[in-house]
Amino acid sequence: MTYAAPAAPHDGLDDPIAGARRLVSRVVTLCWVELRKMRHDRTELYMRAIQPALWLLIYGETFTHIHAIPTPKGISYLAYLAPGILAQSALFIAIFYGIQIIWERDAGVLTKLMVTPTPRSALISGKAFAAGVRSLIQGVVIVVISAILGVALTANPLKLLAAALIVVLGSAFFSCLSMSIAGVALARDRLMGIGQAITMPLFFSSSALYPAKVMPGWLQAISKVNPLTYEVEALRGLLIGTQTTLWLDTLVLVGATVASITCAALLLPRLANR
Repeated sequence: MTYAAPAAPHDGLDDPIAGARRLVSRVVTLCWVELRKMRHDRTELYMRAIQPALWLLIYGETFTHIHAIPTPKGISYLAYLAPGILAQSALFIAIFYGIQIIWERDAGVLTKLMVTPTPRSALISGKAFAAGVRSLIQGVVIVVISAILGVALTANPLKLLAAALIVVLGSAFFSCLSMSIAGVALARDRLMGIGQAITMPLFFSSSALYPAKVMPGWLQAISKVNPLTYEVEALRGLLIGTQTTLWLDTLVLVGATVASITCAALLLPRLANR
């Protein structure tokens, strides 16, 4: 009689579904760890709410009264502006996220994370989607201010959920862009300088403040390759009902986010070994 050895316990390593679940679990855990940091200092959230409020209260109200910027028929400039300011607020939160990962490197936290079995892509994704959730908190502030100013945003819960996902995707992309820059710059002061240099061009070359059709030709070309434009257009279509190709906007944001996560993950060892 031939003795058959007992089968080794199945650990799920050869099961792609189990592997995907572990990966998602690690991303969610890392995202939760990032968000818990807000409990210790919520001042940043309060201070960051001031700037979008000023854009809506001052810039939005002023240009609504002077009718200087054309908007789709039946839509006030303030309503047209609100989704753009929502995207802007998310951009300003995410674009300096690389400073945090440089701080973690200097504190020795990043080295400890790198020796765990967690994939580098999961480390980056956790931080990226934490930035997205932070942006959602800012988004709630902007929606409330818009409602106070009389802007009629959609009340459809499915569209609001889709808008929240668009904000998270956009923030994830720009935070990964920031972390990729951190992997190149390696120092906080350099990253701060690069972030400040690219933030306003990204904002003003998008359709956040004005339609692309009023831009000069060269700026329209830049706008078409600016991910912020697609985020703004998707938010406008969902929140105020302007015409847009939502599937294309979403596809561009998903593709850009995946590419930026990959890039940041590849540069992470260079940053950690600095």
